[in-house]
Amino acid sequence: MASEPWSCHNRGVPDRKNFSPNADQLIQNNAKFVETFADHGLALAPRRKLAIVACMDSRMDMFQMLGLDHGDAHIIRNAGGVVTDDVIRSLVVSQRLLNTQEIVLIHHTNCGLQTVQGDAFKSELERECGIRPSWSLENFNDPFDSVRQSMNRLHHSAFLKAKDHIRGFVYDVETGEIIEVARAPHA
Repeated sequence: MASEPWSCHNRGVPDRKNFSPNADQLIQNNAKFVETFADHGLALAPRRKLAIVACMDSRMDMFQMLGLDHGDAHIIRNAGGVVTDDVIRSLVVSQRLLNTQEIVLIHHTNCGLQTVQGDAFKSELERECGIRPSWSLENFNDPFDSVRQSMNRLHHSAFLKAKDHIRGFVYDVETGEIIEVARAPHA
């Protein structure tokens, strides 16, 4: 029997037979975590005055790959790590209310958004759900170009006050290296 395709109407998971919910295991894991919890007393504002915008890809552990500790930085993640209105909203709160001064963008190689055609995906959702999404998928072909685009959006935002320390990188999922992306000179 073929697995049932996902749709807005059935809200199903594509392969129900091979899916086991995780919440109960996460609760058990958390109970063990609480026994040795050592992060009490951390300040609300990040110690390094740093905000990181990154892709939600599960292959990237921001703390491990950058040598960060809890409390060092705000980590803002979404599909692709692209700068959207909601990312700007989070960065404005981070800067204006919690005094961050630096923004680091991290996209990565082999990103799922490189394989999706935005208009086709939105049309498929519209056919299945009866409504076209109002948001942009923000798909891209080249993660380096996508980082440049996101850096330019940050530099042109009227709402961000700290723009002197914005840098962008692409994480190589095969080597673990972060490669710096130069901002386009005309931007």
